[in-house]
Amino acid sequence: MLINISDLKKDYQMGSFEVNALRDVNLQIGENEFVAIMGPSGSGKSTLMNILGCLDTPSEGMYLFDSVDITQLDDDELSIIRNKNIGFIFQSFNLLPRMSALQNVELPLMYAEVEKSSRQKQAIAALEKVGLGDRMHHKPTELSGGQRQRVSIARALVNNPGIILADEPTGALDSTSSGEIMQIFTQLHEEGNTILVITHERDIAACTKRILQLKDGMIISDTINKN
Repeated sequence: MLINISDLKKDYQMGSFEVNALRDVNLQIGENEFVAIMGPSGSGKSTLMNILGCLDTPSEGMYLFDSVDITQLDDDELSIIRNKNIGFIFQSFNLLPRMSALQNVELPLMYAEVEKSSRQKQAIAALEKVGLGDRMHHKPTELSGGQRQRVSIARALVNNPGIILADEPTGALDSTSSGEIMQIFTQLHEEGNTILVITHERDIAACTKRILQLKDGMIISDTINKN
């Protein structure tokens, strides 16, 4: 099992108030699953994504990622897990504007201290996989929104991560570009990638194979999508 979560809780202190962002979450996700996480604003889906991505740690409970107990790791160890095993995709793309698409995709490999020749080959291959082989030297401002999101997908893929976490990946895109992005995710899933997508859009969730619904910090439904 790639992800195994038991009795997970996350609390935040906001002044004199305690916010229970996640409550008694139990969840298992296997390799090569394609999962949507849905819920209204404040339901806890972003908090859950941050914990799944090792950007935050739970207040209580167990989180095993590929059999590693995440709750026992320090910040440096969590950083290593993130860089080697998790690919992130964000609604706002998070690309560096002065770098080309190729240079943006190379960044995770630079942090992993991969040598330059190998780094460039891997980045080119990732961009070609998302259909941007002819745009790799363009900067983000020279690309459409859909193309920028493809660059961020290539960046997420370049380290061959164990899982891809996408937080509202189509939120800033029109319906045509959104459909193209979901087609890429579907292809990546068919090639064996594990993908989790946070979305509030039902048509986006409908493209996945499993849908989790969160409300008030709890998973209220977990259904297989018969698409």
